[in-house]
Amino acid sequence: MNNDKGVTDMKQKTHKGTAKRIKATGSGKLRREQAGKRHLNEKMTSKRRRKLSGATDVAPADVKRTKRLLGQA
Repeated sequence: MNNDKGVTDMKQKTHKGTAKRIKATGSGKLRREQAGKRHLNEKMTSKRRRKLSGATDVAPADVKRTKRLLGQA
């Protein structure tokens, strides 16, 4: 849409829902919290709860789409 009348392309917006859930590291990798620990934890083993704690990397298949949603692509 770039033409002689000064009309430019729309700016890309950050997808705020994704931005709240996924953070980029200093090296550019994407990290997310793991799901499945909001409730019904009593029946989980301690080992299972520990495994779910902490962040993990975004799956390689999702990285391209996620970076676009975050405005990094």
